[in-house]
Amino acid sequence: MIVSLVVFFTIVALSLPSAVVFIPLAILTGNVDPLYWVGCSIVRVGFFVAGIRVRVVGRERVPKDRACIFMANHVSNLDPPALLPNIPGRTSVFLKRSLMKIPILGICFRLGQFVPVERGGSVHGAQESVATARTVLESGVHITTFVEGTRSPDGRLLPFKKGPFYLAMQTGAPCIPVSIYGTEALLAKGSNRIRSGEVHVTFHPPIDPADFAAREELLEAVRSAIASGLPEWMRG
Repeated sequence: MIVSLVVFFTIVALSLPSAVVFIPLAILTGNVDPLYWVGCSIVRVGFFVAGIRVRVVGRERVPKDRACIFMANHVSNLDPPALLPNIPGRTSVFLKRSLMKIPILGICFRLGQFVPVERGGSVHGAQESVATARTVLESGVHITTFVEGTRSPDGRLLPFKKGPFYLAMQTGAPCIPVSIYGTEALLAKGSNRIRSGEVHVTFHPPIDPADFAAREELLEAVRSAIASGLPEWMRG
């Protein structure tokens, strides 16, 4: 528990002065990149303090000339901070609409073009989220989504949500399957205790939605790719 407290206070100590400088800068200039990269740097410091090492494979497979949809499995609250700073370029994510109302953080989320979604919401709400995500991709910013929709309670792959695949078929953006493991042992679901250790992040070759006649086929291709980079017991 001591490690968790040290990480928490380290991130708070770095985030407050950074927010004072870089949030107004982003608002005044319209350029959110410095704020985004400072946030990623703070996350890296937090991982260093916690003794967490992130082993990344396949980052060179990500296309350099267009925005992509990164689709990852989800086993721990450590997954986003392990993945996002290692994505080439800036990425947006889907997040609960209620999080946009958090003081300071909500401002950062809006500046970062994060896409709000309603859990169990209406068809109209889902269409609105997809339209927003399309605009983000067209601006050259990646989208990252954890395609199970929630953390797996035991590390095994859950059924995938169909929304991200609808977005991919509609926009034609390349899908980058991402396999993450190791985080489930460092911060288990339902626990606040962070442990030291190693995290593995694998970027698989891009999958072109245009190669598939239906989103179900695209879903299965992405699922197979993600599963191939996980230990056998996690493949579901």
